[in-house]
Amino acid sequence: MKVIVIRGNLKKALDSVVRVTGENSNLPILKNILIKTSGSGMIFSSTNLEIALSYKLSGKIIENGEITVPAAIFYSIINNLSNEVINLDIIEKNNLRIKTDNYEATVNTLPTEDFPIIPNISKENSSFKIDVEKIKRFLEQVLSSTQFSDLRPEINGILFNFDGNILKLAGTDSFRLSEKTVTSSDFNSNIKEGFKTIIPLKAINEFLKVFQEGIVEFYFDNNQVLFKNDEIEMVSRLIDGDFPDYEQILPKSAEIEVIVDKEEMINALKVTGVLSGKVHDVLIKIKKDNKYIEIFSLNQGIGENKYIIPAKIKGEDLEINFNWQYLLSGIKSFKGEKIILGFNGSDRPTIIKSIEDEMYFYILMPVKN
Repeated sequence: MKVIVIRGNLKKALDSVVRVTGENSNLPILKNILIKTSGSGMIFSSTNLEIALSYKLSGKIIENGEITVPAAIFYSIINNLSNEVINLDIIEKNNLRIKTDNYEATVNTLPTEDFPIIPNISKENSSFKIDVEKIKRFLEQVLSSTQFSDLRPEINGILFNFDGNILKLAGTDSFRLSEKTVTSSDFNSNIKEGFKTIIPLKAINEFLKVFQEGIVEFYFDNNQVLFKNDEIEMVSRLIDGDFPDYEQILPKSAEIEVIVDKEEMINALKVTGVLSGKVHDVLIKIKKDNKYIEIFSLNQGIGENKYIIPAKIKGEDLEINFNWQYLLSGIKSFKGEKIILGFNGSDRPTIIKSIEDEMYFYILMPVKN
């Protein structure tokens, strides 16, 4: 292999692939990147056995070939070079030489045959296309209610629930849940039958960091998903299990409804949370005759505080405790100036919505007194 590449393009490729290299003492090859020529360019690939990522990079191909190189070392060298034109070639003992006008390095490699096979998913069917900025915004909303669990692997992912017309994204950590409905006006799909599948949180987080703009295509098979655009292909295993049947716990209506300014609520939770207790709880006091709500927190031996927020209140009096960090996470995921808090008692789920977005909601369980 002998190629000439532009440093900026090479760095962009490495920024992506180094993210999914693996740490496995039994498989040292996982710390390496596979580099091979393909047509008029190169393909950089990495994997940690759960996620595999390939990045297509243009360059001048003088001789074809393939090689693996330690990701961390290679990335560090390229990241610190100042020359824009970089020569890469294979020399004796199958090592990689990196050369510029004023720099030269030789890096030891591992056999390419030891590198794991990158999974292949058919691109003939099950295509789902959507703008990257849109899907990233939708995923970030439902991620607000997730947290990795060692005990319940089925909730360590985002549910993709497609009925042939609309796509529902959902995430939960069992204390909170969020759902975003995506209508057909936001995507194109040739998938004729509905499906339910759970994409791991790790894969979702890598997708958010690696894919930046344009259109992304999703392809599914029985146990894998492929994210693809013109430059990047990322394959991930799917979670084997059933996502919680959350439809049965969704509040059908709200006995008490409170409308508040989103930013004011965020400020109130940040301030009162400073003096919250061990379970990070704050108390929200609602009185039907008032034009405000009160957020109160107490930490024995340290102090207490309260914050009053103007509000529109419909319903009866209520006092309810929440983990302020969970409540804050949910509120910050909404767009718009106003949010709606729907309560059904101090021990039942509270639903949070935005006046400006009817396609998204966040549900939070209260903290028991």
